[in-house]
Amino acid sequence: MTQIPEDAGLAALNARVAEDLLFLGLPSKSWVPRQTHQGQTVKDVVIIGAGMCGLAALAQLRLSGIDNCIAYDAAPQGLEGPWITFARMKTLRSPKVLTGPALGLPALTFRAWYTAQHGTEGWDRLGKIPKEAWMDYLVWYRHVLALPVENEVRMLDIKAATDDLVALTLADRTGTRTEYVRHLVLATGRSGLGGRSVPEFMQGLDPSLWAHGADDIDFAALQGKHIAVIGAGATAMDNAGTALEHGAGAVSMLIRRPEMPQINKMTGIGSQGVVHGMRFLPDAWKWKFYDYVAKAQTPPPHSSTLRVSRHPNARFYLDCAVTGVRAQGDRVIVETSQAPFEVDFVIAATGYRNDFAGRAEFARIAPHIRSWGDGVYSPEMGAAHPFLLQSPYLGDAFEFLEKQPGACPILSRIHCFNDAAMLSHGKLSGDIPAVSAGADRLMRGITAEIFRADREKQFEALQNFATPELDGNEWTDSTPDLHRKAQTVP
Repeated sequence: MTQIPEDAGLAALNARVAEDLLFLGLPSKSWVPRQTHQGQTVKDVVIIGAGMCGLAALAQLRLSGIDNCIAYDAAPQGLEGPWITFARMKTLRSPKVLTGPALGLPALTFRAWYTAQHGTEGWDRLGKIPKEAWMDYLVWYRHVLALPVENEVRMLDIKAATDDLVALTLADRTGTRTEYVRHLVLATGRSGLGGRSVPEFMQGLDPSLWAHGADDIDFAALQGKHIAVIGAGATAMDNAGTALEHGAGAVSMLIRRPEMPQINKMTGIGSQGVVHGMRFLPDAWKWKFYDYVAKAQTPPPHSSTLRVSRHPNARFYLDCAVTGVRAQGDRVIVETSQAPFEVDFVIAATGYRNDFAGRAEFARIAPHIRSWGDGVYSPEMGAAHPFLLQSPYLGDAFEFLEKQPGACPILSRIHCFNDAAMLSHGKLSGDIPAVSAGADRLMRGITAEIFRADREKQFEALQNFATPELDGNEWTDSTPDLHRKAQTVP
């Protein structure tokens, strides 16, 4: 578990956060009436995932006065998200000045947290943020906001309890249980909804001979071995660099493209216009943006690429598409468009998918979820990218929509606050730059829907409110004097 340093600078920052919240009147007063179902108290919101997006969403909801909410994460405390597990970069890609999940509060920024411990000179010396420091910051963020998170809890099933309540089956160390919730938020990170994307040609290869780039890989066991890495993105470079630093005998980067992408197009147009405007573009224009980005591709970070190329035993093979793999004894023959490679181990840095296949927890709802491939996309919009076609077509609060209206009403209560929301909402729920805007949009949508659903109870509360502003002694009624004067007028 990551330890929270308790030096004077951090203690002062904690006090500053508390004062900022006090001055802003946050958290807002609790305003949602409690409900019960099957003898249990119903939670207003459950968030699956307590990484950066899950914590930002949970914090924003609680600050808005929705206090009957919680986040669950399958990982042990301090290991949530990718930062110190399968993220193998040295530093974050994002500039250190981005405010991330701070929700508009300067004292909640990474900069405030880092400066409190290392001073302004330390901040000035800092280049990119080490991934371990970012994880420590998120642990502090959870601590200073007293966010309710339960670790080592896994979601096994989602189903409708009623048209208005979601029933969750959860498992922890003590067994399984069912909880009822009004709104469910899936803050499941880069893996989104479908998990890891594995090329079909890898399916039959013995698991001892290969791994996905996000798997738990024993790099020490690869010392002296020849490794093939499929891909040229950030994950490919980070895995290749890690293998080389652990003493891999050779690493062959097998890159399908004839040229490495060099320009990060989406970062180049990053602005508040993109953050707040992408959602409201016509669907054809959303597709046009992301079709262009998909064709251009995102280059790996400069530092990550140099991390690989500085090793003399690393080789980059461009225009080298993998066409198949087969085992040959304890080695692997990787067939490519250029030539076969005989290697000891293959790392497939092949990204993620949105098709729900193999995800038992989504089995009941997946057939009903509308995707961009369900009558939204048309060929004149651009190329038919499978990943984009599989993306869920979401409502204004990141909620799933039905393929057939009325077939699964509970979908309006389930919010896709993860990387799979990109095509519908822009990159508000997967990356550092706009996560606060995403959490705010999610909160506003859930808050409005809860108030709408509770309008009768809210009106009843209006009628029942009886605390007087006045006690009747603040004025004197002059009406009798007016009547007397009227009677004396001739």
